[in-house]
Amino acid sequence: MKFQFDSLDAFIHMGGHGVYVWTCYALVYAILIFLTVSPLIQKKNFLKQQKKWQQLQKDSSSS
Repeated sequence: MKFQFDSLDAFIHMGGHGVYVWTCYALVYAILIFLTVSPLIQKKNFLKQQKKWQQLQKDSSSS
């Protein structure tokens, strides 16, 4: 079995295309992380806002 690259350095540089390949990988993973974390943060903020709104409703009805 023969590997495509002779060394780790050759694998990282990929014949001069390594910068583009690794940049694309980094962008994809950054976007995937954002798409995973963003809804969680939005849910947390929404629940906090709803709790605050319920408290305001409760306070105004008791007055």
